[in-house]
Amino acid sequence: MEKKSVSVTLEHVTKRFKDVKGKSDVIAVNDSHFVIEPGELVTLLGPSGCGKTTTLRMIAGFELPTEGKIYIGNEEVTMLPPNKRDTATMFQSYGLFPHMTVFDNVAYGLKLRKIPHEDIVKRVNETLALVGLSDYGDRAPSKLSGGQQQRVALARSLIVTPSVLLLDEPLSNLDALLREQMRVEIRKIQKELGITAVYVTHDRVEAMSLSDRVVVMKDGFIRQIGSPIDIYENPNSRFVAGFVGKAAFFPVRVKKQEANLWTCQLGEKEVVVERATTDVEVGTEAVLMARPESLRVTEKGKGKIEGKVRMNVYLGNSMEAFINTSFGEVLVQIDDPHAKKVFEEGEEVSIDFTPDRVRLLNENEA
Repeated sequence: MEKKSVSVTLEHVTKRFKDVKGKSDVIAVNDSHFVIEPGELVTLLGPSGCGKTTTLRMIAGFELPTEGKIYIGNEEVTMLPPNKRDTATMFQSYGLFPHMTVFDNVAYGLKLRKIPHEDIVKRVNETLALVGLSDYGDRAPSKLSGGQQQRVALARSLIVTPSVLLLDEPLSNLDALLREQMRVEIRKIQKELGITAVYVTHDRVEAMSLSDRVVVMKDGFIRQIGSPIDIYENPNSRFVAGFVGKAAFFPVRVKKQEANLWTCQLGEKEVVVERATTDVEVGTEAVLMARPESLRVTEKGKGKIEGKVRMNVYLGNSMEAFINTSFGEVLVQIDDPHAKKVFEEGEEVSIDFTPDRVRLLNENEA
């Protein structure tokens, strides 16, 4: 199958929906500006109503921007209809034709393009093999599992060799195990083909496991763009930190900064932090963000926060300790619990921080 890698560019794209009842317009996407590099898989991540699906639909041509421009490669496609753009979209609903076999469903796009029959047979067989359905061409979609139907929908999108593959929450109808399996399959196929892909989801695990980069959105605005590691380790706001992973937040006052060390007042204790956003200032209130794996449980009085173990949840290679504190319930992840001391439920303990793993955030989000 021919590989085609192009970039996708959004230049200050805004989408307003007019309110027919005379109320204020709804701004679904507000001044989005970013570039997806050729062969890159970028995920639009955010809660319902954040503008991620509207952004995808504008790239596909199903919605037109109110302002701004969209490019696929070097070609501006802002006002072009979907059939004039070299894209293929895979939706939540697989939309398979129930009266057609798997083979005919996958071949449908090629038949519309008047491709010779011999070429259709060759390409359909290649594509079915790519998605692991070589032996299913003669079956009806109703005879397939949900995961198999999802593979057929993916094959139908890929067979037309689009420059850009657009995926709108394609795994939402699958159970947890199938979702995990298909995430791996989609990523493997995308990398094998070298195709540029845009993936929409509200599931942080999908976003973190699939993506080269993640675009985190809220209320129509892009809040942060970065690699999964960067987004997780270096969130620029409390919203991003909480949306992409588990986190505890503690109110602190920033007392001083020396080199890369920030000294903060947390209740009656001082905490030293090695990482902070650029908008944190000495003498101001801030938020200390701590992932469960950046916290440690120690003997009472030896840490920074006192508490009592409410519950331990054993997960095999790790344990989650839920600890009641004056700041609310705090989750601490204990890796390799067999090799470490685990405090019993009901036991009084302290929580300490790993200075290079926690992060200071501005108290006031933009």
